[in-house]
Amino acid sequence: MSRLQVVSGKGGTGKTTVAAALALALATEGKRTLLVEVEGRQGIAQLFETEALPYEERKIAVAPGGGEVYALAIDPELALLDYLQMFYKLGGAGRALKKLGAIDFATTVAPGLRDVLLTGKACEAVRRKDKSGRYAYDCVVMDAPPTGRITRFLNVNDEVAGLAKIGPIHNQAQAVMRVLKSPETAVHLVTLLEEMPVQETADGIAELRAAQLRVGRVIVNMVRPELLDEAELELGLDRTPRTAIAKSLSAAGLGGARKGGAAERLVDPLLGQAAEYAERFALERDQRAVLTGFGKPLHELPLLAGGMDLAGLYELATALRKQGIA
Repeated sequence: MSRLQVVSGKGGTGKTTVAAALALALATEGKRTLLVEVEGRQGIAQLFETEALPYEERKIAVAPGGGEVYALAIDPELALLDYLQMFYKLGGAGRALKKLGAIDFATTVAPGLRDVLLTGKACEAVRRKDKSGRYAYDCVVMDAPPTGRITRFLNVNDEVAGLAKIGPIHNQAQAVMRVLKSPETAVHLVTLLEEMPVQETADGIAELRAAQLRVGRVIVNMVRPELLDEAELELGLDRTPRTAIAKSLSAAGLGGARKGGAAERLVDPLLGQAAEYAERFALERDQRAVLTGFGKPLHELPLLAGGMDLAGLYELATALRKQGIA
């Protein structure tokens, strides 16, 4: 089990939801997980129906079995103040720099530094131990940037190469990369059974592998229920006798069976919907085959008909546990 689990995915695939469900799934049997947000969107707070997260680790949920989920929204400016205090003991001087806007300026003109601060804070939580020598968290789950930026975000050593050849920043980047490129870390990619997200997942896997960052699992989100299986579709919906369908509708109480009656008028709309379903079924089957070809563990999460709420989040966590992800 990787202790740092990074969750990425194309925008709109629900990666924040999956990251939150994964943190809940991992927090079983008394374990503690930390769910980290790095994009400043407060998506975690919305999912857990709590107030906006401050720059501190705060318990936000209790998992089945007594496990605990903590959350942290990392603010790069405050992380830089922590960094300045840790390495340079600036204290009040660092806060004065923030008031002057120097902290915001530094993280804006040197985006590599910003990523070092964000990933560094997460890696520090992975390595942290209490006085007894036990890890503070059994797992850290990071809700990371989208697939198109994930490799550059995680490959901070290259990003700061031109910024600092030696010194504390360079050493910090090296320490971060030792965690990110170790077996302690796995990057999971969230997708949908649609062509564009699947292609972006393929590109993301290739980029992560080229950067020697370990790809973990592929998680297919919002999978719609299977109404007709492949055998039923192969029967040929267009060859189904219209009169037989009308009689079945009539028997179910949906209008009379006479010619031109309500039951007969329903036949064409129903066959149209069935044709659309058959087309979507074929597309999803093909995309699932592509995902299987990546050679990574594949998990599927259902589309929740009632929308996403806290109860739905626990439902997804249960689905992940049943699939052996925790």
